[in-house]
Amino acid sequence: MSAPNPESEPAHDPEVLQLAAKVFDLARHGDTDTLAAYVDAGVPANLTNDKGDSLLMLAAYHGHAAAVSALLERGADPNRVSDRGQTPIAGAAFKGEEEVLRVLLAAGADPRAGSPSAVDTARMFGRADLLELFGPAGS
Repeated sequence: MSAPNPESEPAHDPEVLQLAAKVFDLARHGDTDTLAAYVDAGVPANLTNDKGDSLLMLAAYHGHAAAVSALLERGADPNRVSDRGQTPIAGAAFKGEEEVLRVLLAAGADPRAGSPSAVDTARMFGRADLLELFGPAGS
């Protein structure tokens, strides 16, 4: 019997999985202070779940501008693409979260990244206001 290879086998420590689930819930619910404290304590700002959704994606999709800002300040990648090809800015565009979109744009999020992109999403839903928000990228 060979020893397990830690690089090819996922961690199944119940405590680690429970902590990860808690941190993802904090992002979904916009518990900014607690989420920031966990990232400050060592949870990766770009942590992703089993679908490739980052903490930033979940906070953006659920409309939590303060949590989005806190994650960006701690190094979260505004252009990280999920396993389904989606970006945080596209998720925020889908939900029409203008405040979140402004925070992401200020941090350098690309409204043309991903598939569908935020630009594609705004066009699909006839959101000329969001296309205007994207500036030249939305034209």
